[in-house]
Amino acid sequence: MAVAESRTYDFENTVIATNHNDSLHDAQLDYYGKRLATCSSDNSIKVFDELDGIYQETACLQNHSGSVWQVSWAHPKFGSILASCSFDKSVIIWKEISFKNWSVLYIHTAHDLSVNSISWAPHEFGLCLACASADGFLSIISYADNTWNSSRWLAHKGGCNAVDWMPFGDNEISSGSSQRIASAGCDNLIKIWKFDQSNKWLSETPEFTLRGHEDWVRDIAWRPYFGLHSSSLASCGQDKKVLIWNFDSTSGQWISKYLDANPSIFWRISWSLTGCILSVTANDKISLWKENNEGKWEKINEIVQ
Repeated sequence: MAVAESRTYDFENTVIATNHNDSLHDAQLDYYGKRLATCSSDNSIKVFDELDGIYQETACLQNHSGSVWQVSWAHPKFGSILASCSFDKSVIIWKEISFKNWSVLYIHTAHDLSVNSISWAPHEFGLCLACASADGFLSIISYADNTWNSSRWLAHKGGCNAVDWMPFGDNEISSGSSQRIASAGCDNLIKIWKFDQSNKWLSETPEFTLRGHEDWVRDIAWRPYFGLHSSSLASCGQDKKVLIWNFDSTSGQWISKYLDANPSIFWRISWSLTGCILSVTANDKISLWKENNEGKWEKINEIVQ
């Protein structure tokens, strides 16, 4: 997983001292940008609230027994809910009962190895979380009728590094189900999985298998969809490549475009909320990219550690 040795988070030129006791792995703002969650190899998650213009620590969640790789906020329509995944093979879903008072809603223990990545479904599909594990399996956790349910299937032999849910409304791929997830694995592949009309994930065979990487695919991210472009996602990997994938509705195929970044092992990739800017994280730098009017991607900024 990506490791950031710095234990501070810089937001709008304000440095937040997280005071984690080990490497910081992830930092995520909530839907409104007023709360920040961080996680670390010290096995803890910290929550910071913007109070009087300053981000202050309001909670430290410590139920994991191993490094915590990722955190993810659910949509606020479900309340203050946060998910976390860990080297300890578990996913924990947390809920804030009252200000500064958090409790464990559910612990998912279906995996045999580290859970490396999590992704909430668009809120239109309900409270659903996708999980990717080093055991090669994907799992889906969902909440309905006051019950937590889960399903899982083998997605990538050798391990699954990342998972991301397709944005709501992105129906360019086909006229059928609008629920899809993309996964990235140690088999150098990206796979796209479809939810069919009988309310089951078609887990025996992926809808699409994307081949373009020559080593582990470390991360993937669907591009936010506002009807301005075809279905699109970005991927990065151990092979020092960043690829932009676009779905060609005429041929029914995914076409990749190589992003000419300085060769490095890339760990994380993410889009701005509007899908206009792509952020790529390597070992020692973060670069920002934007697509010009000719469809070419240009670097607009770089942050060096």
